[in-house]
Amino acid sequence: MELLSIQNLSKYFETSSALGGKRQTLKAVDGISFSISENSVMALVGESGCGKSTVARLVLRLINPTAGSVLFRGRDLFKFNRKDLKAFRKSCQIIFQDPFASLNPRRSVFDTVSEPFVIHKLASGSARRDRVVDLLGTVGLGPETMDRYPHEFSGGQRQRICIARALAVSPELIVADEPLSALDVSIQAQILNLLQELKRSSGISFLFISHDLRVVRYFSDMVGVMYLGRLVEYAKTEELFDKPCHPYTEILLASAPKINIAGAAEASVGIKDNGPSQTRDLGDVPSPVHLPPGCPFHPRCPKRFNPCDRIVPKLKEQDHRLVSCHLFNAF
Repeated sequence: MELLSIQNLSKYFETSSALGGKRQTLKAVDGISFSISENSVMALVGESGCGKSTVARLVLRLINPTAGSVLFRGRDLFKFNRKDLKAFRKSCQIIFQDPFASLNPRRSVFDTVSEPFVIHKLASGSARRDRVVDLLGTVGLGPETMDRYPHEFSGGQRQRICIARALAVSPELIVADEPLSALDVSIQAQILNLLQELKRSSGISFLFISHDLRVVRYFSDMVGVMYLGRLVEYAKTEELFDKPCHPYTEILLASAPKINIAGAAEASVGIKDNGPSQTRDLGDVPSPVHLPPGCPFHPRCPKRFNPCDRIVPKLKEQDHRLVSCHLFNAF
């Protein structure tokens, strides 16, 4: 069953040039559509600045869209009243990129993890303390950590605390915005396996935002590839990795190290560096304020041809996936 549906979602920001020049429009997200089913992981990948984190903020209703809609169980998130929005906040939680910045240094672990119980009136007194102990145990931390503060923990332990806080209200969807990028590789594997186990045991869905394709292949069911605010390819994970269609997706996969998955029930992620990428230098990413005409990827695309610099390709079905490229779509 469909849990979240993004329909033609756009977010533009007005900017002004130096010395008070003419105001310009930055198209951070430009008409994207995708959906997330129950008990599934949808990953958004792409270079830094492509709009992934803006999508996360839109999905959480931390900012309002310029156009389009976000439907949660068929209802438009941006039409929720105060009561509906509070219920949505309980159903949808976030794990941030930097676990230290997302924890209040003046609050103990108990205060941090138990705060959702207070806000949503879910538990009080000794029951609240017992539930905090259970949550910390779920993420691999003991009860002795409850009275300690964020500066007393490692980066991986802090992220476990953030995950425990997100799990406190039994959410249906977790938005994970680069949750591993601030951690060492060995700690990344531990946190990733923890998220995988939570998905198996609790049936939680994820919007997983990352630029690391090794992690995405291991964890996700569907992948959306973003470039300059747009989806250029959207497919099942294994199909996309086995046979990428869009030239940009091909380049991303060619430049990523390999992933090795050992074991079945206790899978662990091993990252292997295969040396320098063999992909050629494609030049700088165009400015999202001054998008090139036609396909936004055409100035860097090794396969561009006549219509690419004139006509914007539509996202159309190709080989059981959606691709935005003139190589596959009639124009």
